[in-house]
Amino acid sequence: MIIKIKSIAIVLSISILFSACQQSSHEQMVTLLQQLSKRNHSALNPFHPEVKVAFYDSIIKANSGNVSLKLLTSKAALGLQTGQEQQSVNTYDSIVKKSDYMSIGEMMPDVGIAYMRLGERSNCMLNHTSASCVFPIKNEGVHRLQTGSQKAIETYKAILKANPKDVESKWLLNIAYMTLGEYPESVPAEFLIPGLNKQDANPMKPFKDVASDLGLDINSRAGGVIADDFNNDGYIDIITSGWDLDDPMHYFQNNKDGTFTDMTKTSGLTGITGGLNIQQTDYNNDGNIDIFVLRGAWNMGGFGNQPSSLLRNNGDGTFTDVTTSAGLLFFHPTQAAVWADFNNDGWLDVFIGTENNNMMDAGGTHACMLYMNNHDGTFTNVAAKAHCEITSFVKGVTSADYNHDGWADIFVSTMDGRKYLLKNKGKSGKGVDFEDVTVQAGIDKNREKTFTTFFYDYNNDGWPDILVSNYHFQQSLAYYAGAEATGYPIPEAGHVYLYRNNHDGTFTEMSKEVGLDKVVYSMGGNFGDFDNDGWLDMYFGTGSPDFKSLVPNRMFHNIGGKRFDDVTNSSRTGNLQKGHGVAIADFRNTGIQDIYEEIGGAYAGDSYNSALYMNPGQNNNNWISLKLHGVKANASAIGSHIKVSFTENGVKRSVYKDVNSGGSFGSSPLQQEIGIGQAKMIDEIEITWAGSNAVQKFTHIAPDQFLRITEGDNQVYVNHLAKLVFKTKSAKAICIPMVANLNN
Repeated sequence: MIIKIKSIAIVLSISILFSACQQSSHEQMVTLLQQLSKRNHSALNPFHPEVKVAFYDSIIKANSGNVSLKLLTSKAALGLQTGQEQQSVNTYDSIVKKSDYMSIGEMMPDVGIAYMRLGERSNCMLNHTSASCVFPIKNEGVHRLQTGSQKAIETYKAILKANPKDVESKWLLNIAYMTLGEYPESVPAEFLIPGLNKQDANPMKPFKDVASDLGLDINSRAGGVIADDFNNDGYIDIITSGWDLDDPMHYFQNNKDGTFTDMTKTSGLTGITGGLNIQQTDYNNDGNIDIFVLRGAWNMGGFGNQPSSLLRNNGDGTFTDVTTSAGLLFFHPTQAAVWADFNNDGWLDVFIGTENNNMMDAGGTHACMLYMNNHDGTFTNVAAKAHCEITSFVKGVTSADYNHDGWADIFVSTMDGRKYLLKNKGKSGKGVDFEDVTVQAGIDKNREKTFTTFFYDYNNDGWPDILVSNYHFQQSLAYYAGAEATGYPIPEAGHVYLYRNNHDGTFTEMSKEVGLDKVVYSMGGNFGDFDNDGWLDMYFGTGSPDFKSLVPNRMFHNIGGKRFDDVTNSSRTGNLQKGHGVAIADFRNTGIQDIYEEIGGAYAGDSYNSALYMNPGQNNNNWISLKLHGVKANASAIGSHIKVSFTENGVKRSVYKDVNSGGSFGSSPLQQEIGIGQAKMIDEIEITWAGSNAVQKFTHIAPDQFLRITEGDNQVYVNHLAKLVFKTKSAKAICIPMVANLNN
């Protein structure tokens, strides 16, 4: 059967290729995805439980009155995965009534989470509000239909009376009381975890989820998101994906009036399904932002042998799948890729990380790929020749010129514990070669399983640092959250590792020094400057496929490059549902960054509404927004370095950004949105262009503007964009023309 799974993928791909003369590349991909989706509906696929449910139902029907306890509990657990919570709790109830605690004690945590999930379905999903599932739960987030949480409380009390040290159940019990609006006063003293609703030491003004008001609250499983300007009108649009091959993509176009329109049907994206991650690129240098879709990751065994997709932006509101014609058709499980100009020829290449682990024997071996751009719409995989054909359980990849030698390097995060820092050895033209310098860089000592990763300059010293997130767990994330909250000793569970660049090819791990030694368990994450002070903050989507992983998504505020304060509670962005694609963008052209997050888990029953957390504005700090266009560099200027220098309150300082889209699972705009604090004037903007490494400088620039800069052109241009107000239930949409004078 294992061999058959692999063979089906090969046969399907061959059949699609043979039909090339009858179908376009786009039609081929749609057909292939449909066929692979049918293949994936199998009892052998761990993420299609509905097939097993049907099988169990047939056994129950055939053996009425004589069904094993094991089969019933298995079906009840599958009920959560398929979204049949009521049936699940009914089954558990019938088992509990017929049994004593001693015989079903091990089952009780599953009973508790089934009731919790029933409460979430009844309230957070079917009666969704902007405060639903936002930790700490209060106000509109309190459940109106309380049966699910009440029953969960009864269950967790029984568990804790039998085992008071069960920190997982203690955490979930306290959350259940929160959902009823009864935390902390009604929680039994012996089970109370105090301080879960405490005020942050240095609070942020609260964000508000406005996705529902704007029609952006897609109910989806895990997936990716891109926030960028896909129609070149200067306004940020949103494109999303869902990880399963039954999940559609969505294209929301910014209407320039505080609203969005779903353009999916007319965009050509119908039928282009799946994608745990999506990224933007401009592979053909035509000035239109294209899309790269990554599929098959997440422990799917042989079912992870899926193609990725390259979607060409046609410049007319439509996209065409050009995967086959571009030479990018492969069948490997992946969620991780990074686009950069690795040979400095002015064209974007792509490095793709693949997943390998014991579950994937059915799908064969999957080596990382490096596709170099041939300048004619096609790519060639040179990973073996370039010494970057890694075979690992890759969960994240990122790129930057970490050693300032003018060549884009690569960092790889894996779930098998290895880290890979690949130094670009600097070959011009079509050649490219990498050297593994992980040991020399001092990163190899970390052998923890890791997930989310990105390069960014957290301390504004002009050198890119590395962030990578621990994802090593043996129990539910509720266990680790409860252990941390109660002071129960645990290993470095879910910590965020931050490696400071030492400017000499080495890095120093700074996590404890900067306050990131917290239980986070990031799957998705990105960075932005929520208060425009010039120091990059971070937001993480958290979770795991386990339903008991009810832990908040987390926001960390960068305090002067010295430490990070956890501002999850005060910012009201700590959704307890599973966070994946995170894009941070100025959707309203106000200079203030909001967060769009794709939320949901692996199973159909673990889908959830996406969120758009609107930033109310934290202060009156100033900002500058830069859209770069490369000439010798790649057209979207990815990999170019920006240095913004200014005087703030009599002190000279600089802020550094590389042109990229950010972190893992989510892509922020290639337009670079940079805070400059209280500075009244920008002394200098310095750009080092990717590829050519040419340097341009622009002086005496007024802040609070949207600027366009073209490589080699010594003039900067202002984009006069309307300042938007989201059309929500509490606000009417208006457009205020922005008046900006260019000072150069």
